Amino acid sequence: MSAQNAIRAVIADMQAAWNRGDFAGYMEGFANPDVVFVSRGRIQKDWQATLDHYIADYGGAPDSQGALTFSDIRIEMLADDAAQLVSTYTLIRDSGTQQGINTRLMRKRDDCWVIALNHVSAQE
Repeated sequence: MSAQNAIRAVIADMQAAWNRGDFAGYMEGFANPDVVFVSRGRIQKDWQATLDHYIADYGGAPDSQGALTFSDIRIEMLADDAAQLVSTYTLIRDSGTQQGINTRLMRKRDDCWVIALNHVSAQE
């Protein structure tokens, strides 16, 4: 499988995990423990803090996570073990729809692609 297809598979697996309310499964796509997550003008460091963020913001009740879709995925290979991924996302929830852009630094570690840096820019 090509690196780009492997990266797309990681993102598809994450989307499927989110949509079934499996935050731990979603987090398998992130570097553990050293992912850097940027959102809402803040830097949130490490894997556990990111998981805690998702549970606190989206995991309050069954199906409260909403339906997540990643689209317009663009991948640029930077090296054999590094890629830049830019995509749009849409999160449809009862409380409203969120849309925006994800910019991700993907790294290949132990033959698996993971997100080392995740930056979310939501549309207002």
